[in-house]
Amino acid sequence: MDEHPVDTGAFLNDIEGHLLIAAAHAEGRTAAARFTARLDWLTEGQRAEVEREFEAEYLALTRVSWQRTVQRGRQLRDEYEETYRQLRQRAFAYCLLACALLAATGLVAFALT
Repeated sequence: MDEHPVDTGAFLNDIEGHLLIAAAHAEGRTAAARFTARLDWLTEGQRAEVEREFEAEYLALTRVSWQRTVQRGRQLRDEYEETYRQLRQRAFAYCLLACALLAATGLVAFALT
């Protein structure tokens, strides 16, 4: 029996990453084939080379796009966390104020009786 527990979330993230990469490769190959299909003057060797280069460029652009998406996601998470922290602080301050007002009202009512 394996002594190391399996982190299911990380495992699923790895699988998803591999599937995304495989899909990007397939998209790149498909786009390369569509591109070279219009270039009927290329020899088979040239066509294969152009398709390899096109797929490599497609993958590089995809990687940059994914990195930008991750960076923007982190920025948004930081912004939302800060907003949530501020809202929590405000809610706590309002609760304290409400408690203080209730206590003051109780003290006034007690003093009047």
